[in-house]
Amino acid sequence: MKTLTIILLMVTIIAIGGVLYAQTTNTTTASETAKAVMDAAKIKKNATPMETVQAVMDAATGVVHYTKSEVDLRIAMRELWEDHITYTRNYIISTLADLEDADLVAQRLLKNQDEIGEAIKPYYGDDAGKKLADLLKSHILVATEVVKAAKMGNNDELAKAQANWKANADDIAVFLSAANPNWAKKDLTDMLYKHLELTTAEVASRLKKDWAENIDSFDKDHAHMLIFADALTEGIVKQFPDKLKK
Repeated sequence: MKTLTIILLMVTIIAIGGVLYAQTTNTTTASETAKAVMDAAKIKKNATPMETVQAVMDAATGVVHYTKSEVDLRIAMRELWEDHITYTRNYIISTLADLEDADLVAQRLLKNQDEIGEAIKPYYGDDAGKKLADLLKSHILVATEVVKAAKMGNNDELAKAQANWKANADDIAVFLSAANPNWAKKDLTDMLYKHLELTTAEVASRLKKDWAENIDSFDKDHAHMLIFADALTEGIVKQFPDKLKK
């Protein structure tokens, strides 16, 4: 039985190598491809032959298995950043329309930044969580200045607020990249700048009463911030595999 299992394992590896060989350039041999798959496979220590086969199959097909903790973290992070963009949109709408709930929406938006800070405390500690919350609160406070300056048509104040907004994004990227080597500073900066760009587009389109563009800008920002949330999750998973193995 053991011999049969080993044979099955070898046949599987060879078959995977052959399939991938057909999908790669002519300069890559089947044996080289099979070796690459084996190197990429996450084979546990003392794994059974069948577990080894499964790991190899997963590596070849790109299948990723998440633990419950990883899934819970991904969902929680997405919810937090969805709240971030949703309450930001609510604030934009309320402020530009002079609605009475603008201040209450702003308070709820600021609370969301505390919630995001709380989410990283299990991994980076209380001080880091508070630091991130403070940086994000500054991000929101400057955002309110951007909205108000745009509403008043004060281009000088708008330019000043937008410069401060980018400086704050730089600070967030520096802080996060220092905390986790899997979060590259340039990647974070680019993603945060894109968020600012799309949020600004929401404000501008609403002022112009271009409702289609306004909705499109929000949809794009929504999709973008889910990518950002997932990037944060992936970085935590890579940095703290032992905390998320169940």
